[in-house]
Amino acid sequence: MKKSNLNLLGTSIALSLVTSTLLHATNGDSLIGLGAKARGMGGVGIAVAHGAESGLVNPALITTVKGTEISFGGTVFMPEIKTQLNTNPMAPLPPQNKMTSDADLNLIPEVSLASKITENFYVGVGMWGTGGMGTDYSQGPGINQTIMQGQFSNFDMVTNLQMMQFAVPLAYKTEGLSIAIAPIIMYGNLDISYTLPAPFSPPPYPTVGAGLAQDFGFGVNLGVIYDFSNGLTAGAVYKSKIDMEYTNQLSTATQPFGIILPDGDHLEQPAEFGVGIAYSMEGHTFAFDYKKIQWSDAKGYKDFQWEDQNIYAFGYEYAQDNWALRLGYNYASSAVVETLNPAMNMFNLLGFPATEEQHYTVGGSYTFNDQFSLDLAYVYAAKNTETFDVSQLNMGLDSVTTDHSENSISIQLSYNF
Repeated sequence: MKKSNLNLLGTSIALSLVTSTLLHATNGDSLIGLGAKARGMGGVGIAVAHGAESGLVNPALITTVKGTEISFGGTVFMPEIKTQLNTNPMAPLPPQNKMTSDADLNLIPEVSLASKITENFYVGVGMWGTGGMGTDYSQGPGINQTIMQGQFSNFDMVTNLQMMQFAVPLAYKTEGLSIAIAPIIMYGNLDISYTLPAPFSPPPYPTVGAGLAQDFGFGVNLGVIYDFSNGLTAGAVYKSKIDMEYTNQLSTATQPFGIILPDGDHLEQPAEFGVGIAYSMEGHTFAFDYKKIQWSDAKGYKDFQWEDQNIYAFGYEYAQDNWALRLGYNYASSAVVETLNPAMNMFNLLGFPATEEQHYTVGGSYTFNDQFSLDLAYVYAAKNTETFDVSQLNMGLDSVTTDHSENSISIQLSYNF
């Protein structure tokens, strides 16, 4: 690989680190797809090739590049999260207005490179913002001004989980079969803070929080793809767990509410496995992916009683000469469910509302010449409303209701040489 190309990649990765900001939940706290091509097709990417951007989804698909391809882009995320603490109808407290989270505009970077080394061996490298979640209710009227009227101001809660993964996919191809492994280094940070209200503390109400915690974790992705040479391809992937420990974060935030966390401050990204199938004919490509994310077996998430997700993604592409049009749909039931623990219900919906279920997508590409192409995608996540019981907290509250919807725009430039 030429030195100038390595310099370009290094600059892109550095920019990705600088611009990484708060992400938001889609399939749990993971994005439905990485890269504009996949996002335009409902997140499918296990059996349909997207060039260099396939490096983290199914690393075996980097064997579709003809020389060297670098892709650089990002997603502008625009979530809308509204939460209301519903007062107990038997308590003499006025209802609280629904508050909108100020964590509503974020940038998610992505850079990928894949290169054909020999007729059989391919290598890639990349860095991707892969997921996260959070809310910000700190800009409201403030709990100290509203607590006496029963207006809890959503506890002035601010939560922020960010995750980014760096991977080096290595792939081997022989005839129609490609197999790959992608070692992963994951960086994550977590910050939780809120104001502790009565009856847990007398005024002035203190702020609970331990500051920002960071960690690195290690994992691996495995991928396989088989091209039947008749337009049909099939693939499978496995992603290992990645254990992360955010010192003092979860334990400090949950202690005042008496939540017991057997896993302490560990928040382990769960294992995933998936299969996919794609069929192409005369410019038309139809693709389907099934994935399972094992939240209930991951440290931290199982403490908060998240449920496993079965994800179904459908994608369509129509391509001609130098342009392509894409459509897609992605569905998974909410990983966040109502529990018997009212404090846990409060934390899940108020701070980590990973409740999105349905995503509708559209995208397209335009190829300027043999080297440059532009990809665009738009994703709309329909509003999902969840209401969980919190009446046993003895705060005069009955339940908490959260509305969650999302819009996002992805743009990506690719260069082939």
